[in-house]
Amino acid sequence: MNYRIVHRTTYGYSEPVTVSHHAARIKPRTLDHQRRLEYNLQITPEPPARKVRADYFGNSVCFFSIQELHNRFEITAESLVSVAETTPPAVVLSPPWEQVVRLFSETVSPTVADPYQFCFDSPGAHATRDLADYALPSFAPGTPLLQAVTDLNRRIHADFTYDPAATTVTTPLEKVISQRRGVCQDFAHLAIASLRSMGLPARYVSGYLRTRSLEGQSRLVGADASHAWFSAFCPDLGWVDFDPTNNVLPLDEHITVAYGRDFDDVSPVRGILTGGGEHIVKVSVDVTPV
Repeated sequence: MNYRIVHRTTYGYSEPVTVSHHAARIKPRTLDHQRRLEYNLQITPEPPARKVRADYFGNSVCFFSIQELHNRFEITAESLVSVAETTPPAVVLSPPWEQVVRLFSETVSPTVADPYQFCFDSPGAHATRDLADYALPSFAPGTPLLQAVTDLNRRIHADFTYDPAATTVTTPLEKVISQRRGVCQDFAHLAIASLRSMGLPARYVSGYLRTRSLEGQSRLVGADASHAWFSAFCPDLGWVDFDPTNNVLPLDEHITVAYGRDFDDVSPVRGILTGGGEHIVKVSVDVTPV
């Protein structure tokens, strides 16, 4: 399936900004099942120079500065991405989860050094005893790893309510857990921290999700937004994606942009500025099959 994606972020400032520096991670990745066919990034006001490089995790980052007075800043990324339909893994055939834990708790082989780094705490997802207790019902002795993670994914979907008004990007995970409400970012962090609490590697994935309208109703343009989910590492299969917000294994309707330890590693647009006063941020994402 091919998707046309338009991701627009607009900042409005109550006072003029004299200079601002930004980093944007909004260029979809090229993966085994995903090809980036087109990509165009428009920035207003136009910066005098841009620099694009790959970050530590291989995500594309565009660095730029705006060095003129401005009360409004807009960045628009337009992409055409082809996503191949993939076959879901046979979760019951994955190794027992205890075997995978031993792989990352004893002398770690260089062959798993990359996933091993995702066993450790990060600012947005750190291991705790309480989170291990929350995950444990999904991890009965001898349960195949991916079967256990699938059940954890299901339980987060059932136990937590999606509520965009409940949290912000800075809401700590402890508050999400106490109020049992949040958004996709929160649910991904919860799953990642729970798996790390069990001694298993997990990473954060940012991207887009095709949103289907209800039958008989037109699709709401601009109703889509940046999405987030998580990946669990399974020997022989590699990284396997899970979406706790929707209780699914992502197949051909999820478009991957970036991945890292947590949201801080993959924030779509981040910057520092001088001046500006109060500001209002508006974000819209349109994902259209073509």
